[in-house]
Amino acid sequence: MANQETGSSSSSAPQGHQVQLQQEEEELLSIYGAESGWVEARTSCDHLASLSSDLAHIPTPDTPCYRCQHPNENWLCLCCKDVLCSRFVNKHMLQHFQQSNHCLALSYSDLSVWCFSCDAYLDAQVIMQLRPVYETAYILKFGESPPFRTV
Repeated sequence: MANQETGSSSSSAPQGHQVQLQQEEEELLSIYGAESGWVEARTSCDHLASLSSDLAHIPTPDTPCYRCQHPNENWLCLCCKDVLCSRFVNKHMLQHFQQSNHCLALSYSDLSVWCFSCDAYLDAQVIMQLRPVYETAYILKFGESPPFRTV
């Protein structure tokens, strides 16, 4: 009988290990999502007409939020050039969009461009109207021109 117990517990060990691995995989998927890590930026946007006419002269990336003075996670409104904090801080850029309908913003954290109206990232290297402000922000942040990819 002792052999049967040992035999049954050793035969269930590999099965138990598989169940544990499956649970760990499901937990990772619930944390990170099945398609985590990659967001396809849009290559067009119907709201580009609202861009400021002078995006060659923008505040520096270290500019604090105009409303709360928070130094990090700030966005540049590409319509009026206000600098406001992200939804992860005090949501001032989101509030700005809701109050003014200024829907285009550039993140000073990673230089991504977001359209609140489209609810999507925009590809600033493909959309020609966004390339100048992207390049200016990149130079201000890193002190050199960005390495544009061929499109």
